[in-house]
Amino acid sequence: MKVDLNCDLGESFGAYKIGLDEAVIPYISGANVACGFHAGDPCVMAKTVAMCREHGVRVGAHPGFADLMGFGRRNMNVSPADAKNYIIYQIGALDAFCRACGVKLQHVKPHGALYNMAAKDQALADAIVEGVARVDDSLILLGLSGSCLLEAAKAKGLPCAAEVFADRGYTAAGTLVPRGTPGDLIKDEDEMIARVVRMVRDGVATAVDGTDVPLTAHSVCVHGDGEKAVAFVRRIRSQLEAEGVEIAPLADVIA
Repeated sequence: MKVDLNCDLGESFGAYKIGLDEAVIPYISGANVACGFHAGDPCVMAKTVAMCREHGVRVGAHPGFADLMGFGRRNMNVSPADAKNYIIYQIGALDAFCRACGVKLQHVKPHGALYNMAAKDQALADAIVEGVARVDDSLILLGLSGSCLLEAAKAKGLPCAAEVFADRGYTAAGTLVPRGTPGDLIKDEDEMIARVVRMVRDGVATAVDGTDVPLTAHSVCVHGDGEKAVAFVRRIRSQLEAEGVEIAPLADVIA
């Protein structure tokens, strides 16, 4: 059994430092690098890609809404045509840094509100898929397990992979509990570890109402900006390996 362990990185910008990128990166197999809309800037993008190359971590683009103040977590009303162009623009920016560093871009994972909206909005999901395919139809689209986004990718013939979250609560419908509402975040480290092992090994998550939700776990997202982020990432990798699960790049997991 193989699974990818990914983290959202490169979210600092200008004088503002966000996340523990340097400390987390040795323990992951894939990085979703902010592309300048919700976070990140050219210097941060270049540094993050270089770190990924140094540690053998695969690079993915992490495009979001143009909402720096809201960190890309606020729903925005954009047309499918605009959404497609946002995706193309941001992938192109990060791909340029990858090429300059001699790194091949592996995947695309939408960020924040764009990700969550595309899980349920078919038109938005189709626009994102079209944007990715227009740039490079070999890129893997990483999306929420069971989402419209993955169904749109499959319909287009675009490689795709299902993602689960170590520290986020799930609704009975299999979507993420909206941030700021009860059950949105799992804060107990032991509970998080147990949930991840169950999601990867058994393909099931416990929803906030206590019911079991079936899902597929090609990749586990861990967030690198919490107080105990590094210790948690280290523990989750160790526990998965103890369960006989190999941490592998996303391309190898879905091969």
